[in-house]
Amino acid sequence: MKKLAALFAIATLAATAGIAQARDLGPDEALKLRDAGTIQSFEKLNAAAIAKHPGSTINETELEEEYGRYIYQVELRDAQGVQWDLELDATNGQILKDHQDD
Repeated sequence: MKKLAALFAIATLAATAGIAQARDLGPDEALKLRDAGTIQSFEKLNAAAIAKHPGSTINETELEEEYGRYIYQVELRDAQGVQWDLELDATNGQILKDHQDD
């Protein structure tokens, strides 16, 4: 029983450790990073996302700091109504993830 409790505790700590590494950035902090040149402008990041799925519209965006890296998350809907989730490196606009939302 002690082993089971210890395994559960370790699993819980491991699961929450990953969650603690991502931090949502508010609008004020995001604008400061943009103005300082740390991240690209939101217009450039949005354009890079739309270029990946031409004709799409942006539904939602979010800026996070994950493991010391700024990640710009974009939710798009293409002309066929398919929803896409993209993650871009906010410092250079490189697309890191691009997958269809279920």
